[in-house]
Amino acid sequence: MPLVFYLLLLTGTNKFAKLPVLNENIEDVTAFKNSTGSSISLEGKISILCFLGDDLLTVKNNALNLNEKIYKHFYKFKDFQFVVVLQEGSSDQVKELIKQLKVTTDMQKWNFVYGSQQQIKDLFNSLKTNLSIDDNGYSPYAFIIDKDMHLRGRTDDEDEGLMYGYNAETVAPIHGKMVDDVKVVIAEYRLALKKNKREI
Repeated sequence: MPLVFYLLLLTGTNKFAKLPVLNENIEDVTAFKNSTGSSISLEGKISILCFLGDDLLTVKNNALNLNEKIYKHFYKFKDFQFVVVLQEGSSDQVKELIKQLKVTTDMQKWNFVYGSQQQIKDLFNSLKTNLSIDDNGYSPYAFIIDKDMHLRGRTDDEDEGLMYGYNAETVAPIHGKMVDDVKVVIAEYRLALKKNKREI
């Protein structure tokens, strides 16, 4: 569905126009480091956050699914990013995944960051969901974090009711739900930007 349609919804009274904030005060990822030792932040960005543990190549289909259905559609939006959280020591596997992805993908908005088991667990728990993460720091779910570091999701999903994240192990929830939800969040910010420009 075209993004302009979502902009029109946001100007009306449709109750589904804005994707609900499910939790606030999500921990930032500034304590995590990328392969060059630098850090990034969730603040000021629309982030797709996922936790792929310490065996990335085993679960690489999650990354491939998200890349095809989400990243390629939205990476040109200025304040959009992917953040993949991994256990320390996974950099060689990341290099292999990047090699596969960059054949057809502009990787500039992909961020791979590394932390300890405890750091990863603390970050995941800060989302305050009904989901779990395993001892290796892996969760099949991808999460939408807005610019204010709030977790966005669904409060009345037809299948799950309260929907905190999107199972990236299969294409269906990404294609059928997550694509639309990311569009709604981006449209919300674009509408706010247009409004601010009119008021100046």
